[in-house]
Amino acid sequence: PSQSSMSFSSQQQQSREIFFELSPMAKIQPLPAAAASPSPCSGDHHQSPQAYKVWMKSLVFNGNGCAVYGPDGAVAFRVDNYGCRGGREVFFMDRQGNALVRIRRKGFGMFKRWEVCRCAHNGHQDEEATPWFSVRRAEKGRAAVAMHGGSGTCYRIDECSGEHKPEYRVRGVDGSAVAEVARKQTAAGVVLGEDVLTLTMAPEVDHLLVLGLVVVCGLMNRSM
Repeated sequence: PSQSSMSFSSQQQQSREIFFELSPMAKIQPLPAAAASPSPCSGDHHQSPQAYKVWMKSLVFNGNGCAVYGPDGAVAFRVDNYGCRGGREVFFMDRQGNALVRIRRKGFGMFKRWEVCRCAHNGHQDEEATPWFSVRRAEKGRAAVAMHGGSGTCYRIDECSGEHKPEYRVRGVDGSAVAEVARKQTAAGVVLGEDVLTLTMAPEVDHLLVLGLVVVCGLMNRSM
């Protein structure tokens, strides 16, 4: 082959390598090695707080949603909403695309709420989802969380209601914070955009429940 064709081939290879390095869908910077891989099950307790990284963007071109990254930097969970921003129904999925949580918006105005159900994913498309909890707006920019069949509010989310609210806390019935969402900072202390977040959770909280709340807050604020 001629020298010009060899040069063109080399440029193509470099272009492919650059595209892979810049692609946010493949991998992002891992969390520190000290952070163990978190489990979405409430029965799996750890001694230290667990952290995820949340990118409030869909992995589907021209889609709406978010991607949740684990300690290894790979996608652990995702939401890909092919409808409009703040869709009436979305599914929270694992990395294989199995639906774990279904979220539906119901009601209008001050009666609007988000109903959350757990999904079984053993191959049956017509399987009913199990009601889990609901979220509604509350006073002073808060949101109230009530478990299905429970006696009242079990969690509240501070400062999550309203436009451009990327940072908030989830509190238990005693007022203590069980999870916190904040804008991601690099090792050099640079604060990233409002769509790149760090989610830190207490070891005893149900990780899947908190992740579902993050999705609801994104829908509530129409940030996904």
